Amino acid sequence: FGSSLLAQSNTEGPPAELLRKMRRHAALCLAFATAQGKVYFSETFGSGWESRWTSSEWKKSDGTQGTWKLSAGKWFSDETEDQGIQTAEDSRFFGLSAGFESFSNAGKDLIIQYQAKYEKDIECGGGYVKIGPKLSEPTTFGDPTPYNIMFGPDKCGYTKRTHLIFNYKGKNVLKKSDLAYKQEGDGTSHVYRLVLKPDNTARVEIDGEKIYEGSLKEDWELLAPKEIKDPEDKKPSDWVDDSMMNDPDDKKPDDWVEEKRIVDEKAKKPDDWDDEEDGEWEAPMIDNPEYKGEWTVKRISNPAYKGVWEAKKIANPEFVDDDTLYKYDDFGFIGFDLWQVKGNTIFDNVIITDDVAEADKFLQKWKTLSDVEKAKKKEEDDAKAEEAKKAADSKDDDDDDDAEEE
Repeated sequence: FGSSLLAQSNTEGPPAELLRKMRRHAALCLAFATAQGKVYFSETFGSGWESRWTSSEWKKSDGTQGTWKLSAGKWFSDETEDQGIQTAEDSRFFGLSAGFESFSNAGKDLIIQYQAKYEKDIECGGGYVKIGPKLSEPTTFGDPTPYNIMFGPDKCGYTKRTHLIFNYKGKNVLKKSDLAYKQEGDGTSHVYRLVLKPDNTARVEIDGEKIYEGSLKEDWELLAPKEIKDPEDKKPSDWVDDSMMNDPDDKKPDDWVEEKRIVDEKAKKPDDWDDEEDGEWEAPMIDNPEYKGEWTVKRISNPAYKGVWEAKKIANPEFVDDDTLYKYDDFGFIGFDLWQVKGNTIFDNVIITDDVAEADKFLQKWKTLSDVEKAKKKEEDDAKAEEAKKAADSKDDDDDDDAEEE
């Protein structure tokens, strides 16, 4: 702070200016410390990943337990750096989990982010993660295992969505409407980010683009409804539900013809018809040229119509508000619990944090890889198109030669 101030502080105590600077410095240090987030879990599947993850044996006994292997896939920027964990077979269950020091997300943002690449069309299966309380036995991790949040893509046939499921009081609750699905089997990576906030809102981003932001209270049926239909309210006996009615003044015309088929009066009994041999002769039936169709009375608006009756709403005695829907007391594992008809899905760059800057570092890694993947995909697509064009041109030449020979 300068020699004169230091000298003065040794004889007269800290001057006011020095105290102000000291307080400001302490406040800045406190603010900086408070702003520093925490990474609860991070994985790039580098050296030693096997010691951090446990393969599930939940489906081992029936022979449908799939295996995992390291792979960067067909397209990559740096093969070693871009390696992730890959589902190695088709038509298998895949289970893999990693534990970490338990924590609660009370009072802070929670960011869950990971990267997924479908090397081929999955046809039917998932690419999501589950995050939940500490596992007592990771080898049994599977569908029955309780979790707090399930997040990521899921597809079966034409049904496609990005799941976001929250467990509340022991019940897994799906979002009322599906989130967009972007995980097509094109061999390129996509990055999924969930941000869960203390104001009971959630935000979902895919490839850095927001696809959803909204309220847990409004978009999930986590709480009982605030209002219910009054079970004591009954529809009045004279309530008219029909908006339309038959016109009492509409009458069927006297000349209305409803007979669709008539006897052909021009038909004659054949001269060689033998009643004893052929039976009694009957003239054939023909379409009636006068037929006008089935007559129906005209419909008019019902003057007595009162609208659709609904029971009145009353306060739901079972409704209990909860401003801590977002909060979980124990996060201690993250895992992949999947069924896949077609495997070869690669997962990488997994992070759980409350610091968006840390998550953004992995997002930047994805952007670098994605640029390479898209460029290589374009090269491959262009080459395929050129081959197809050559094949079509060759076929046309062969057809022309055949025509000349004829």
